[in-house]
Formats: sequence, structure tokens, C-alpha cells
Amino acid sequence: MLTLDTLKSPIWARRKAKRLWRGNSSWKGTFSGRGCKGQNARSWWGVPDWFEWGQTPLFRRMPKMRGFSNAVFTTHYNIINLEDIERLVTLGITKIDKQVLLDAKVIRRKKLPVKLLWSWKLSSSVEIHVDLASQSATKAVSDAWGTLTLIQEAS
Repeated sequence: MLTLDTLKSPIWARRKAKRLWRGNSSWKGTFSGRGCKGQNARSWWGVPDWFEWGQTPLFRRMPKMRGFSNAVFTTHYNIINLEDIERLVTLGITKIDKQVLLDAKVIRRKKLPVKLLWSWKLSSSVEIHVDLASQSATKAVSDAWGTLTLIQEAS
């Protein structure tokens, strides 16, 4: 059991400090482990923190940033295909929205908008609510007598 009288500091904390500059009989006199002369033997301790001792420095290993990229500002979508919709129809689901797609694990990210793409012929009438749809997907849904509603989210 750990109590105040059984507490003990770790072995590395009980080590005695190295006594420098106390004469040559202590084996840490004269140069005190700093070598003989040179930048690092001085009292102001020579090199800056970022110095890497001959290794190519970090700021030279990194590539230069050239130009500007708008990639940060692109809109990402949860992509679904008509094939995924057809799979849900075979399970008996006829009204499809974001929550249904999340529950069926067709899409993974709740915060991203949903985009419908064409990849399959739709065989039955379905009511679909998505944020965006391609022209070919819109045509395929209307050919199958389904309804496609585009949601306009406030952003």
C-alpha cells in the first residue's frame, strides 16, 4: 500500500549532481567536459537551438511554398450513385434522404452535403432528397417516375 511514509523518489532523481569546475582532482576541472577551446567551450554556450550539427537543417529540407492553392476552400460531398439507391429500394425503402443514407451506411459523414450521380438505371419510383444531383441522375430518376428534391441548406 502506498502511504506517505513509504513514498520514495525514483533512482534517477536521487542521483547526485555533476560538480563542475572544482579542480582537476574531481575529473571535472580545467575544461569540465566541454573539450578544449572552440565555440562550445565558451561560457555563452555557442550554438543556437535550431543548429543541427552538419545535418541539413529543417528549413532547407522543407520544400519552398510556391504559388497559392484554393484546395482548402473546395466543397467536399458524400457521393452516392443510383446503384446505391436501387439497393435501398430492394430493401423496401422508397423515401430516401440523408438520415436514411446514414442509417444504411451508404454515406459516412453527417456534415457533408449529399451528391447523387448516375451509374445505374432506376427500375422503380422513388422519392429522393439530396443536396445536389448530376443531370444524368436527374433524368434517370424522372424516367423511372420518381421525384428528386434538391435541398437548399442555409450556409
